[in-house]
Amino acid sequence: MLMPQETDFQPDTAGADMARAASRKRTPMKETAEDKAVSDGAYGVAAGELKQFIERLERLEAEKKAIADQQKEVMAEAKGRGYDTKIVRKVIALRKRDKDDIAEEEAVLEMYKAALGMD
Repeated sequence: MLMPQETDFQPDTAGADMARAASRKRTPMKETAEDKAVSDGAYGVAAGELKQFIERLERLEAEKKAIADQQKEVMAEAKGRGYDTKIVRKVIALRKRDKDDIAEEEAVLEMYKAALGMD
């Protein structure tokens, strides 16, 4: 293992340190009235657009809640007429799916039930 000696090359970082110190002493550019108007205009446009998105999402959230309330009312009415709401929900889910997918799932279910002697 070699030990460093005083004669080994040591990089001189003094120049880089001086350059960094000099760059810190610079005064920042002053913002002109024109620069301020441009930045304020850009901020105003972004803020207005953001407000529109937020308001649209709030309206949609309110509509979603109203629809959920209507669904609850319909389900309560179906239950009041004697329908099993659990089965009604399953039928709704089945109607959303592809018929071939449902048939395949039912065939596999029947096969598993037969294998377990559940027929």
